[in-house]
Amino acid sequence: MAEYDLTQKLIPHLDRHLAIPLLNHLTDVAIFPADQLAKAQYDLVKGTNMVDYVESLHEQSGSGESRDFAKLREEATARYQELQEKAQPVMKVIEDPDAVAKLRSGVDKDKNLDLLKSEYNIDIDQINALYHFGQYQYTLGAYAPAANFLYHFLIFSPSLDLNISAHWGKLSSNILTGEWDAALTEIKDLRDAIDNPHGTSMAKPLAQLQARTWLLHWSLFVFFNLGEGQGCQGLLDMFLSPAYLNTIQTSCPHLLRYLVAAAVISRRAPKPAGTRGNRDHVKELTKIVQMEEYQYSDPITGFLKDLFADFDLNQAQQRLTVAESVVRSDFFLSGFADEFVENARWLISEVFCRIHRRIDIGQLSKTLNLSNEEGEKWIVNLIRDSRMGVEAKIDLKENMLHITRPHATPTATLIETTRGLAFRSQAIQFAMQSTGGGGERAERGERGERGGRGGGRGGRPRAGASAREEVAA
Repeated sequence: MAEYDLTQKLIPHLDRHLAIPLLNHLTDVAIFPADQLAKAQYDLVKGTNMVDYVESLHEQSGSGESRDFAKLREEATARYQELQEKAQPVMKVIEDPDAVAKLRSGVDKDKNLDLLKSEYNIDIDQINALYHFGQYQYTLGAYAPAANFLYHFLIFSPSLDLNISAHWGKLSSNILTGEWDAALTEIKDLRDAIDNPHGTSMAKPLAQLQARTWLLHWSLFVFFNLGEGQGCQGLLDMFLSPAYLNTIQTSCPHLLRYLVAAAVISRRAPKPAGTRGNRDHVKELTKIVQMEEYQYSDPITGFLKDLFADFDLNQAQQRLTVAESVVRSDFFLSGFADEFVENARWLISEVFCRIHRRIDIGQLSKTLNLSNEEGEKWIVNLIRDSRMGVEAKIDLKENMLHITRPHATPTATLIETTRGLAFRSQAIQFAMQSTGGGGERAERGERGERGGRGGGRGGRPRAGASAREEVAA
């Protein structure tokens, strides 16, 4: 399974504290040599201020590097006390419930700053000291206090760039303390800040692409801990939005594994109101997987291609066996291995039933790696719970399943054909906005000459091209 492990591709886009759980997981699954993992863990954390943890990993790794940990511990303590003293005036305000309530009720940060200055004699430098103290708490591994200090800093601070940095720090702290609802809120706030930079450092397209890449990777911790309903559906909605799908295709195609896995895992999970059916996600993802196969493929994405593009059921069944092992060894997916396998079998069964009118139950059971008795129960549940719109009868004497498909009415055909029209229209609108170059150029008659250059965010013209090809198809 080492050849399918994504840790080395994920870590460059994560904070080093977020990467620690990934390396700990690799130690548990033992797919790499223990000495290499010990050295990697030490190299990862030696840049933090978690001196005790660094010292223990230094001993485990057998590193010949000489370090004075007693001196490092004294320096970390001295720095902590220095930052704590600078942040003390603001911390006193935070500890006053009346003051915090008064400041939270203020919608204008400038008025809050005036209030802090007039009533508590606190200036902007002291507010920034709270940010630096929270950041240092984070480097010490004190994630809960760090999240608390950064939360209050965001209430007070008018600095856009520092606020974005504080949002990243608070998101990471919430992840490492398991505060998933708070982390989901931070993802939404960061997504809004990235998509609407308002003159911040992320206004540049390259910086915006990098920030979206980070957010996609960091959000994996949150979505896969919110469960197969809210979490996987939230991941699909965010990752398949035009800007973020463009980011995946441009800078991190390995995230297609998690897109496909989320679509399969949430196949039969209750869908939140206002979301598209998962069947649409599977169809859309099949096209994306085919398009990006030259950049990235693994047994999980290959399973979808075998099943819905090539209709090779035998290959899909063999691929599923390998994909199950990949899922069980993956840090984010290991908790969903049983759901993935079960829902993958449902997809194979549905495709099998759509292709054939008479099905040998023994053959289908063999395809699903089930016994004949388990296969019969599986087929009964499939027909009862699926949304294939077919009628089926089981002939126990011949051990056959007979399937009857009702003819679709013209109205039903029209509805099915136009089901994805709104999404495709939105994608075309994004493409037109990014390639049109604005109304001024259109009036000058230059749209045809300059439209192909594109000026979108993070490579948006590519998503537009994909959408137009899809509509044309």
